[in-house]
Amino acid sequence: MNNEIYSLLEGVRDGKVSVDEAMLSLKNKPFEDLGFANVDLHRRVRQGASEVIYGAGKTPEQIIAIAKTLVDNGQKTVLITRMDAEKAAAVGAAVELKYYDQARIGIVGEIPAPDGLGKVVVATGGTSDIPVAEEAALTAEVLGSEVVRLYDVGVAGLHRLLSHMDELMEAKVVIAIAGMEGALASVVGGLVDCPVIAVPTSVGYGAAFEGMSALLSMLNSCASGVSVVNIDNGFGAGYLASMINHITKAN
Repeated sequence: MNNEIYSLLEGVRDGKVSVDEAMLSLKNKPFEDLGFANVDLHRRVRQGASEVIYGAGKTPEQIIAIAKTLVDNGQKTVLITRMDAEKAAAVGAAVELKYYDQARIGIVGEIPAPDGLGKVVVATGGTSDIPVAEEAALTAEVLGSEVVRLYDVGVAGLHRLLSHMDELMEAKVVIAIAGMEGALASVVGGLVDCPVIAVPTSVGYGAAFEGMSALLSMLNSCASGVSVVNIDNGFGAGYLASMINHITKAN
């Protein structure tokens, strides 16, 4: 995820980039003040991934201004989360945008080729969990991970999950997304030898308490190696999964 910085430093080492050119690239102002937002231009340098725009609560004009600032400062792909179709239409009229309605995600630019160590498997308990799963999957893809989708493989029909053992065993990270009682994460955690990121969803009947039951079940998982993000937080799971998928000894 820090490929651009590594490439710059390798260019200096190999004599393809001068020290002055590298300094100029790194000294570009760390943020740009738009009045309503301070756009973080150095986040990729610090964290390995550029700033993501959270679309909820922002006007289309604000989203457009932030996206253009990021693109003008060299960001090749801009991820916009939690953006409804109406805002997407307005933003798409000003910048080249691909909108994924189910995930409520907009992407400016192209999804990059995968450069992670392995594959991120995104599994859901049911079809109703797919919107959260797509948010996770698209986030991981924008951040350079290859994603395998296994949808509607919940514990109510365990054979559906077990028919995908090859994909699960080959995963570098598994994101297990489920509502109701959230049992999928524990089952997956008991099968694989990689980290499992559990995402509780607000899918379920009254006693599911809009995802609270799944959240508590996942927090109390008896399977080792299961971590949990917040209810419906597909973005957080996809981001974390991609970070894990890019960890090397050099890091």
